[in-house]
Amino acid sequence: MDSNISYGDDYKFIPATSIASGTGMEVLPGIYYHTIQIVNICLVGEPGSNEFVLIDAGMPHSADKITSVIEERFGADSRPRAIILTHGHFDHVGGIVELVNKWKVPVYAHSLEIPFLTGTESYPDPDTSVEGGMISKMSAMFPTDPINLAGNVKELPSDGTIPHMPGFRWIHTPGHSPGHVSLFRDKDGALIAGDAFVTVKQEYLYKVLTQEQEISGPPRYLTTDWVAAKESVKKLAELNPKVAVTGHGLPMSGDLLTSSLNVLVKDFEQIAIPGYGKYVDKPKQ
Repeated sequence: MDSNISYGDDYKFIPATSIASGTGMEVLPGIYYHTIQIVNICLVGEPGSNEFVLIDAGMPHSADKITSVIEERFGADSRPRAIILTHGHFDHVGGIVELVNKWKVPVYAHSLEIPFLTGTESYPDPDTSVEGGMISKMSAMFPTDPINLAGNVKELPSDGTIPHMPGFRWIHTPGHSPGHVSLFRDKDGALIAGDAFVTVKQEYLYKVLTQEQEISGPPRYLTTDWVAAKESVKKLAELNPKVAVTGHGLPMSGDLLTSSLNVLVKDFEQIAIPGYGKYVDKPKQ
């Protein structure tokens, strides 16, 4: 194992799961998502080929599961050409150290997310006081220390292209984290939204467990800039996506996606922004 790369000191297994854990589906040809506990990973590329990428890296201690999902779809000993991160929160980088050590592939993220991925800067503490349900209260246990991928992580190209993802472009969608990005393909309206918005009320334990579908803003307990978060949702709605895979919850498509996104933009203050919380009035810069 490369001793230069490591997780933060607070890295640990998080005992949270949903009924969707272990399931996945192809939402469009060549776009497959899979749920690991309470978060989704995405695989973009044709089954059986060696031209594919992994988007996000799951919950802590999920590397073996991610490997098995990939080998089932692409064949034994398959490895992606790269790992693309929507952002670096613990539930999106949980298996990445083992995966980078195993595959020796580059990781790409927005320049503003690099400090959290190179051991330089910790994320702000989760807001356990924020309006919301049991997951918000549990968030004190969520890891926030930076992981260190050293020279294995690179900045996404400044021209908006995404390595090994022809036809896709990345869009800066901050708010949930400073360097959060969403990935969009113009030709068919495919959107990989990360946590810019989600399709489950991620704060509420019952809804997380049952995956009750309901469009929502980014998870409240880790969102530190609600002004930016609203602008990001507005930017994504204006793209008029046809299918959206989000970091949490089931994919959404068609008229339901369009109408739900429009409602989320129009009523963002009521739907997404919590009534109280330490980042509501004083965003962390």
